[in-house]
Amino acid sequence: MTEYYLEDFSLGQQFESASYPVDEASIKGFAAEFDPQPFHLDEAAAKGTLFQGLAASGWNTAAITMKLMVEGPFKPVGGLIGAGIDELSWPQPVRPGDVLTAVTEVLEKRQSKSRPERGIMKIRTTTYNQRREVVQTYVASMVVQTRPQ
Repeated sequence: MTEYYLEDFSLGQQFESASYPVDEASIKGFAAEFDPQPFHLDEAAAKGTLFQGLAASGWNTAAITMKLMVEGPFKPVGGLIGAGIDELSWPQPVRPGDVLTAVTEVLEKRQSKSRPERGIMKIRTTTYNQRREVVQTYVASMVVQTRPQ
């Protein structure tokens, strides 16, 4: 896949990933290790919660989104180097059987004045399920290399 320098990106440009199926075992496996709450681990317990059924941890959704981004067409030269997240939300839970896709959009970009070999790019990544419902969105700043002079 093509890798992009800061100069190669344009405002509004979008990159859509492949899809990733989520199953019950992966939801429970992630939760058991990183977010062991009943609504991520046990269907019966989850029915009596806000989620009304088994739901993936938001951090599981974030990890899947990262995998989709790394393996997808959004390829800054040198990798996906985060400088911070401004906003992060999970408007819908991810359920067993969902198939996720991530779309990354370039919102802003600027070359560093003190380090001209790099710049900062602000992106919005939206993760959708198979019904095109938003399950996660975040706005982040990334460090991106500029084209060598």
